[in-house]
Amino acid sequence: MGYDVRKELVALLPRMRRFAYSLTGSMEEAEEIVQSACEKALSRLDQFEPGTRLDCWMFQIVRTVRIDRVRYSSRRPAGADANIGETAVFDARTHEQLEARMDLDIIRREIANLPDEQRVVLALVTIDGMSYQDAADTLGVPIGTVMSRLARARRKLAEAIDAPRDGTKTRRTATVRAP
Repeated sequence: MGYDVRKELVALLPRMRRFAYSLTGSMEEAEEIVQSACEKALSRLDQFEPGTRLDCWMFQIVRTVRIDRVRYSSRRPAGADANIGETAVFDARTHEQLEARMDLDIIRREIANLPDEQRVVLALVTIDGMSYQDAADTLGVPIGTVMSRLARARRKLAEAIDAPRDGTKTRRTATVRAP
């Protein structure tokens, strides 16, 4: 039994990394969180109930490790963790490419500013591809709560994309082209 769980755990690593990255915005911190989560899980394999979903159990552990880190860092004095802004080097050959990259930057920033409960649901459903029910089971909340949090998160992201960028009061409109 233990061997199969360990093998499944290894297969879950990419999904756990994506999830942790969506929570932190930092690949380095995501790797540390996944490593800590794996250490916790392996040291507590006896707490895993056979027949239940390992991915749900692991996502809960990843989320708990992230929460613990946030709590710990809020108790520490402000320090050298100021590597928030990332510099992106990109090729802006066309206006559409430039606009798409600007939208991506806005989305990343807005995701980082979402409340944790909305960011977690967005990550599980949109990034990891979980069903609403699986996300609800993973988080231990009703499916309606998942749907509500996801709707609020998506609305905030859409509003951020539609907001004018040049200080004017006009809204951008998306251009849809036929194939």
